[in-house]
Amino acid sequence: MIDFASGGKCVRSVFVYLGWLCGGVGESEPALRAAASVELLHAFALVQDDVMDESRVRRGRQSTHLRLAAWHTEQGLSGSAARFGESAAILLADLYLVWAERMLRESGVGTAALDRAWPRYDAMRSELAVGQLADLSNDANRFPSLTAVMDIARRKSGNYTVRRPLELGAAMADCDDTVMDVLGAYGVLVGEAFQLRDDLLGVFGDPSTTGKPSGDDVRERKATTLIALADQLAGPSDRARLRDLWREELIDEQGVAFAQAVIVDSGARQCAERMIRDRVEHARGLLDRADLESSVADALHRMALLCTDRTS
Repeated sequence: MIDFASGGKCVRSVFVYLGWLCGGVGESEPALRAAASVELLHAFALVQDDVMDESRVRRGRQSTHLRLAAWHTEQGLSGSAARFGESAAILLADLYLVWAERMLRESGVGTAALDRAWPRYDAMRSELAVGQLADLSNDANRFPSLTAVMDIARRKSGNYTVRRPLELGAAMADCDDTVMDVLGAYGVLVGEAFQLRDDLLGVFGDPSTTGKPSGDDVRERKATTLIALADQLAGPSDRARLRDLWREELIDEQGVAFAQAVIVDSGARQCAERMIRDRVEHARGLLDRADLESSVADALHRMALLCTDRTS
C-alpha cells in the first residue's frame, strides 16, 4: 500500500507546496506533510479508476484489483476471485481517501490555514468525482464533441492535477486575490496541457516508460481529446472506419495501428502538440502578473514544462 501511494511522480503534492511558497511564508515541514496528503487522495482515485476501466496495468505492475484477485486465488478462498479483487480494491481506495483527509487535518499547518484550505480541498474531490462520472457516462458508441471531452478532462484531471493543488497550498499560505487568480488561470492551462500529453502517451507512449501497453487508450475505447480531434479532422472514409472501430467489443492490434495512423494522418497528433505548446506558453506568461519570489516563479515555469514534456 505504501509503495503504491508513493510510487508516482508526486506532481500534485509538488504543486500544493509551490502554492504554499507563493505566499512568501518560507519552507515548512507541516506544509510538506499537508502537500504529501494529496498523494493518498491520488492513490484513492487511481485504484477506483482501474476498477471502473478494467485496467490491467498501473505504474508498470498489475493493477491493485488484479493483485488482490490473485491473492484470493492463492489463499484458496471461496467465491469469485475477480469479484473479491474489485470489492477489496474499492475498500482499499476508501482507506486511502480517509487517510488523505486525516493526514491533511493532522499536518500541523494550523487551524486558520486549514479553514482556508477545506473549501479548495472539497472542490478538488467533488470535481474529481463528477468528472469520473461524466467519463463513465460517455457512450463508447458515440463520439462526443471536442468541447465535451475537454470539459471532462478539465474536471477529472486538469483541475485536480494542477489548479486545485496550487490553490490549496496558496490558500493555506493566505495568498492575496491577485496571486490566487493567476495561479488558478495557470493551473487550468497547465492542467489541460498535462491531460493532452496523457492522451498522447495513451496512444503513442513507450511501454518501457509509461508502464502500460502502447495504444492502451485505443483498446479501452477511451473518448479522449486525441480521438475527438481525429474524428473532427479525418476524411469521411477514415472517420467512418474509426467510428465503426469504436463500436467493436475488442480492438485487436490491427485496429490499434489503424487508429494510430488516422490520428497521425489527420493532423490530430500535431494539433494536440500545438495545443500543449500554446497552453504552456500562455500559462508561463501569466506568472509575470503575480509578485512572486523569483525562485518560486522559476519553479512554476519548470513545472509547466515537466508536466507536459514527458514520456510517462
